Order: sequence, then C-alpha cells, then structure tokens
Amino acid sequence: MKNAISPHQFHIPVMGIAYTIDTPVKVAHFGINSSISIIEDHLIEKMREYYYKLNNETFQPITKKEPNFRAKRITDYLNLISEEVKKKVEEVKTAAFSGTSEITKYFEMLPEVSELKQKYLKFLQLNDSSEKENLESELREEVKPGAIEVNIMTKIDNDQLDENKEPIENGSDALQALKGYAESDLENSTLVFSAGMNPRLFNYLSSFKTFSPDKNGNFQKAIAIKVSDYRSALIQGKYLAKRGIWVSEFRIESGLNCGGHAFATDGYLLGPIMEEFKQKKHELQSELSSLYRSAVAEETEILALPEIKITVQGGIGTFEEDTLLKDYFQADATGWGSPFLLCPEATNVDKETLEKLQKSKEKDIILSHSSPLGVRFNYLKGASGEEFRRKNLLRNKPGSSCPEKLLESNTEFTEKPICTASHKYQKLKLKQIQHSDLSNEEKAKEAEKLFQKECLCTGLCNSVAKNYNFSFVKKMDFVTVCPGPNLAYFDGEYSLQELTDHIYGRKNVLDGYRPHMFIKELQLYIDYLKELKESTDFSNKREAKKFTRFTQNLEEGINYYKNLFCGRIIKEEQFLTDLLVCESQILEITHQAEVA
Repeated sequence: MKNAISPHQFHIPVMGIAYTIDTPVKVAHFGINSSISIIEDHLIEKMREYYYKLNNETFQPITKKEPNFRAKRITDYLNLISEEVKKKVEEVKTAAFSGTSEITKYFEMLPEVSELKQKYLKFLQLNDSSEKENLESELREEVKPGAIEVNIMTKIDNDQLDENKEPIENGSDALQALKGYAESDLENSTLVFSAGMNPRLFNYLSSFKTFSPDKNGNFQKAIAIKVSDYRSALIQGKYLAKRGIWVSEFRIESGLNCGGHAFATDGYLLGPIMEEFKQKKHELQSELSSLYRSAVAEETEILALPEIKITVQGGIGTFEEDTLLKDYFQADATGWGSPFLLCPEATNVDKETLEKLQKSKEKDIILSHSSPLGVRFNYLKGASGEEFRRKNLLRNKPGSSCPEKLLESNTEFTEKPICTASHKYQKLKLKQIQHSDLSNEEKAKEAEKLFQKECLCTGLCNSVAKNYNFSFVKKMDFVTVCPGPNLAYFDGEYSLQELTDHIYGRKNVLDGYRPHMFIKELQLYIDYLKELKESTDFSNKREAKKFTRFTQNLEEGINYYKNLFCGRIIKEEQFLTDLLVCESQILEITHQAEVA
C-alpha cells in the first residue's frame, strides 16, 4: 500500500486540538506519522499567520466573509505544513553523517528490525570508501517523511447559516473540514474519523475523487476510522464500502485507557477486542472488499485492494506491551500518545502545563464530566482551566463565554443549540436543578456535575498560543489538557530520541511500579462499574440487565487474560496477582448490587 511508507512501527495520534497541531513539522522528517486536528479553523488561521511570518512571507488573512472560509483556511494550512516537511526532509537528506546530525538521528531512531536500520548499521561498519559511498547514496534516497494525518471528530458538526438564517449547503463544521483536507496537496496521507458515525459526513466523502484509488489500489488520501470494537468497525466499514469508500485502517482505541474523550464499552476489554480482530481480520477484508467492488464496478476497475490495517492505541507504555500487540495480536502498528506530551520536540505544551504533567499521579488524571458534549473525558486536575472555571463559580457566574461555538449542541432550553459549558446554559440548568424534586444531596451532585463543564474549544488551544506567543481568545488564556491515565507513570521531560528508544526497547524511561496496560484498563472499568452500580435502578429490568451484561463481559475478559498468562503469552507474575485482585473487586461490587 502506497500510504504505508513510514519506516516506523508507531504513530503519534491526535491530542486535544492544539497539542499536535504542527507535530508533523517536528517529527515527519524523521519518518514518524502524526495526526493534526483540523476542526478548529480559528486556531488554524492563527497557525497560518505564525508560519507565514516565520518564513518571512506575506500573510493574507482568510476572513469569515469569504465563501468556504473554513475549508480554505484548512487547505492552506495543510499545504503550508506539507511544504515545511518537504524542506526539512531535503535538509535531512543533505546533512553529513556525523554524531549529532539530523540524518544520523533519522537512522538511529529506526527500530532494530527495520531493513533500513540494518542497512545503516552495515554502512557504519564498512571500511571500503567506494562501497561506503555507494551505500551512503542509497541511504539518502531511502529517507522518506512520515505521513501527515488529519483527524476529524465527527460529533463536531454544527450547521453554519447564511444571511437568511438558513443552513449553508455542505457548510457544516465537519463537512468544511473534510473539504479543506480533500482539496489540500497532501499525499500518502490518512484522514482519521473519530467519535462514531456521521452519515452526512461519510456520504460527503464520495464528492471527492482524492479518496478513490488508482487501478493498483493506491490511495493519495486514505480513510481510517477510530473504533472501540469489531462490531463498530464492521458497521462503519460496510456503510462506507456500500457507498464506494474504502477504509484502509481501523484504529482501535481503548474505551477508557486513552486521552481526551473516552467511549466506554459495555465492559469489553482491549485484549478480547484485539483477539476478535485477529480472528476475523480476513473475514472483515473479504466482506468489505465485496461490497466495495460492487459499489464502484461501473466507475472503475480495481485490480487490487490494499489489505486493511489494524492498529491499536490507548495506554501502551512499554516495549513488552508494544511487542505483545504487534506479535501476538498482529497489530500492524501502535499509537503512542500521552507520553509525547512530555516531549517538547514533538508536541506543543506550555512550560507551566508541562511541569504539572510531569508531576501528575494516578489521582490527578480523572474520568471527568468536563466535556460539553456529554461524553466522559480524561482530564488533568489542577491545570489552569480548572482554576478559571472555579473563579467564575466563586463570582456566582458559572460557566464561561462561548467564543468558538464548536460544541454548541444542547437544545434543552433553547431552540438554537448552545454549549453546556456556557454561562447561559449553566444559569438555566442550575435554575432547573434548584426547582426540581430532587433531595438536597442529589441537587448538590447534579450541580457539581454541571459545574465541571469546561470551555474545551479555548482551553485545548491555549498551550500552543503560549508557546508561540500569540493570543487566541482575549481574557481566556487558561489551559485544559487531556492526557490518558498512562501519563501518570511518566515523569520526565523526554527527547524524541529517548521516547523512540523506549518504544523500541533500547532504553527504559520508567521507574517504579506501573500496572500492565490490560490491568490498568481493567482497573478503570472497575471504577466505572462502581459508578454504574450507584446509578443503576435494579428494580428496572432493562437497567439491571445492562449492569449484569457489563459485569459478565468484565469476567469473561478476566478469564481471557488468565488464559494468556497460563499460555505464557504474558509472563509477568505481577500480572496474575493484579488480575486476581481485580476479579475479587468485581465480585464484591456485584455482591453489593445484589444486596441492594
């Protein structure tokens, strides 16, 4: 597959809105794939201005008065990033092979199993000058950039209105982001959809020829979908295949052991989910291929379709875990996100927030109610966004202004959607809570949940604004950061070399006890189960059945992990010890539920 050109076996997923907004400029010339969020066009306009000025070029604003301004901003920004990466790649190619040069760094960071790395090691050992010169020339030609991927969160898709207050055709937030990406110059790139199905967005894909392969099955721009289980992959894959859109990659993400928005499964754990993909991969390929070929038969002849890639991310923290996912579960690649928040070479985290991330422990990274979308959200306590929110609350003015309006989705009190983190909504909701029939204790709980809502559109953008010294939204310079729970076990500031060495087992940057990624996810689900027990009305058969199904899935997952241990697939004795503790905790929770 033409798109899979990276010599690396991992990628850096999208993080927040801004933390990876220009990560390709920082890592792509080393062959590393990374993702940009393109949903926030105001930030992208600010980044356009930054890069034009950095290159001493004239910046021409793309104003909101222009038709398709959102798409135009995104297209131009992606083209800018692409050019920056190309320049850096050429600099790498022409650098001298010396101890600290960029081309040496390029090859030193490669995994040991890479044929290219082996060729480089051979080059270092050569003494014959002519032979060494020829091999050096070959190595320079082999330098390829990592892919510039983009991410669209499908749920952020508000309609934009024209002068007559009518929805603009194909003018919604997500559709304009898609248009901006499709019309960019990016090649060997992947568009990643996250947060579930959006039919009108998926249907809009067929408007752009750039998502169609050539006759050999190569894509200029490929599609990847972030999923939590096999069923989701099959449903979304079939939906798109029937409409002539091929999904080149399913990116499996842990339901809870991930950064940002967390979409809990019904107790299905990552190990069994990966096992199902492993067992059914060929079935998935065959079914989707058949549907796709039927859909495009009249338009184009496809001699070959690329094999669907299965990748995985969420909570990976060691070389051993990474190897398990690739070797036993046959993942094509892995995603390493949160640890790279501690790598200034790769991501944009301001100094103050970086220090807080370094000091964070398990108790500091919580599954919050902070997202206005109503989806649970992994979130770092103590960041300046929390302080801003609490100050507003003390002023008896809960919530915040809503300058960006990306997350306006609630119509509980208004005809026009508003954001649940806004002053307006929180005032109306609080009044409703106060006049409800709930007990005082229940009112306090509902109010506390309400007050957790935070202006993510602004908070997730400000770190890069601080780093690059520009103002994003006046008087709203607070930072929100959304690492996965795995970050609690990383406490340094790391170079790109250090983290790649850690990923490939050449170095270990971790100290002290860290639970296995499968155990950590299970622990998170047990905490979630405790919440579920408290909120379940067991007199309601449907709710009781849901609780039972959840616990049964957890128990089946535990039995699956026991088999992995007994089969010596996972060998650490601590794994079994932790697993048995988790099993007893679930039994205790179910017993409490039965008593209740």
